[in-house]
Amino acid sequence: MAAKKSLADYQREYEEIIFADRPKRDMLLVGLMREMEKQFKIPKPKNIEWEKKNPEISAMYRKLVITKSL
Repeated sequence: MAAKKSLADYQREYEEIIFADRPKRDMLLVGLMREMEKQFKIPKPKNIEWEKKNPEISAMYRKLVITKSL
């Protein structure tokens, strides 16, 4: 099993990914989102209570979603 990443690790990867060309960027963002979903057990569908308990994780994940949709 891979070592767990910190939110700072995810932020660093995000900052590298955003400079990639669109198709590659979206693919890398989806991969990063899936990693976060597994590591932090991000619920699907959206869960307000979970977000309130995990605001930093929620904010980072939301940033990935928004960037992917741009």
